[in-house]
Amino acid sequence: YAFRGLRMGQYKLEIKSTNWLVRAYTTREDAGSSYNATIAARYFNEAWSPSTTWFPTYMTALTSYRDAGLPNANAVVAARAIADANRPTGNIRLNTMFQNITNTPISQGGALLLDKTNLNVYEGQYNFSNALGLDKMGADLLVGGIMKQYILNSQGTVFADTAGKININESGAYAQLSKKFFGDLLKVSASGRYDKSTNFDGRFTPRVSMVFKLAQDNNIRLSYQTAYRFPTTQNQWINLLVGGGTRLMGGLPALRDHYKFSTNPAYTLASVNAFGASALAGAPNPALLKQAVFNEFKPESMSSMELGYKALWAKKLLVDFYVYAGTYTNFIGGVTVLQSRNGAAPSPLDVLDASKRMAYSISTNSDGDVKTKGWGLSLDYLLPRNFSVSGSIFSDEIGEVAPGVVPYFNSPKIRANIALNNSGFLFNNRLGFSANMHYQDGFNYESTFAVGKLSAYQTVDAVLTFKLPSYRSLIKAGGTNIFNKYYRTAYGSPQIGGLYYVSFAYNVF
Repeated sequence: YAFRGLRMGQYKLEIKSTNWLVRAYTTREDAGSSYNATIAARYFNEAWSPSTTWFPTYMTALTSYRDAGLPNANAVVAARAIADANRPTGNIRLNTMFQNITNTPISQGGALLLDKTNLNVYEGQYNFSNALGLDKMGADLLVGGIMKQYILNSQGTVFADTAGKININESGAYAQLSKKFFGDLLKVSASGRYDKSTNFDGRFTPRVSMVFKLAQDNNIRLSYQTAYRFPTTQNQWINLLVGGGTRLMGGLPALRDHYKFSTNPAYTLASVNAFGASALAGAPNPALLKQAVFNEFKPESMSSMELGYKALWAKKLLVDFYVYAGTYTNFIGGVTVLQSRNGAAPSPLDVLDASKRMAYSISTNSDGDVKTKGWGLSLDYLLPRNFSVSGSIFSDEIGEVAPGVVPYFNSPKIRANIALNNSGFLFNNRLGFSANMHYQDGFNYESTFAVGKLSAYQTVDAVLTFKLPSYRSLIKAGGTNIFNKYYRTAYGSPQIGGLYYVSFAYNVF
């Protein structure tokens, strides 16, 4: 996407008291002149020289040069020069053809986005502990509720809302009760929440946790929780042609009905690859094609157990450790299926021809449960003269998912940090500093844009501070990634380098 004139604002009204709060906020957005850059580039190429003209010109020239004895690499360059003759150059955003494409909505054959989607949220919360006298018994009771309304309004350029705005309403209510036992040796908290959405059944999710005080400054915590995630607005209703014969599509059955999956079969990617291999071998076998099966699209739910330990040893070393294991049910991922463009008389051979097929990336639930697990450890140690050193390491992993499902679980197996700090030294402890080294494992990054290996990286952040007590002020000079080692946080994203800053803050102490 090329964001041009994108505007977004959030406006909130909140009233709070000692035991209650009410809050309302709205998020408003306007895509402005933003457009899909992939579609724009493809349509621009077609407007300048249609594929039916460019490819024959190129292939004729390539064959001619190769027959004349020109090496293949040289023949390719020469053939491109002929096929690309008079191709527009320079800033194509100033080109009239390009401007026509980017000013025409996607739903009308252009690349312009018309998204003006809004979100309205209303929520309230009340603590009954004082009103019911529970605080005198070491107990707390908290209740609350929330209402959300998504108003999808992209005029068919992002969502399947060509016929009009789509409203999605969500509501939820929750309660939490906490109680201390045996003084403060044991604290138990139990909570429950119920949520309902327009397109999905409601669900109750309980949670319970316990904190045991083993000794002074030594605690063990144990918790069991369940969670419930409705598919996002895009998971439900996206209907976006991204170019190259690929469409991002929501998981609701209305969209599959719209594209007539029942009469024009959509086949799994693996089976199309198998069919293609048989065709290349000279014996095409359509029986290898497997029609994609879509069960009811459901919200994703999870249950997990966590065990943790936190302690302060000798008033100098703070230790925090946890380990968890979780199970996803109806895990939301994505699958790719291929369908013939000829809905009236589809042929199995169509899915082997890029010009005769359509690829859909569809949100769906994974068959079977998906396991996750992880752990984390952090240590903070106080040294003499206001020095301190700290370190942390974390790990998250996901188990196997159903074949063909892309989980988008973009988390490295190992993340680690090591830091050295001083809150004040020299010049009557006015000078301070902090230095932190961060490391992250490489992993396979998955998105609807691209899938690929993300390299491991390590960066160093540092800051030097100087206090001006008489002016109640603080001067900072520092940077993130101070050695300017470029890295990426997502596959296909721009590289990130160093950021350096100087700041002055007044009235901070």
